[in-house]
Amino acid sequence: MAEFSERELRDAMGSFATGVTIVTTMTDRGPLGMTVNSFTSVSLDPPLVLWSPARKSARFPAFEAANHFAVHILSADQRKLADMFSNSGFEAFDDLEYTRGIGDVPLLNDCTARFECSHAAGHDGGDHLIVVGEVLRISACDKPSLLFYRGEFTGFS
Repeated sequence: MAEFSERELRDAMGSFATGVTIVTTMTDRGPLGMTVNSFTSVSLDPPLVLWSPARKSARFPAFEAANHFAVHILSADQRKLADMFSNSGFEAFDDLEYTRGIGDVPLLNDCTARFECSHAAGHDGGDHLIVVGEVLRISACDKPSLLFYRGEFTGFS
């Protein structure tokens, strides 16, 4: 039995600074996205990445079923987008300019990097699903990234 609370674990994990991403997909209802900080590279050959949506999220079923998705690493000036997509999934696209990529996936502009992926595998991860994507297309620029540290957005200083 663990000798710590869920809150203590969450606080301790928060001491590891992460990048901030928005993962998007296309659904029968339209474009959908969510802010995610559980993203990492898995393999260069083949090119694989992973991210982990929470099972309790209302957006979980759509991402679990998605054949394609895009992971957008947000730039330091995209904090507003991170807030928008952490609170809203479909509505966030109402007044947002975006293009469409592989699998008709919505693509956000001006990100530090973007990975267009096909669903490669899903693995049980407790209260999350570990989604592995095969990277089909990338784009990147030199903008500094938005970071998440100890429960707050930050950047390099």
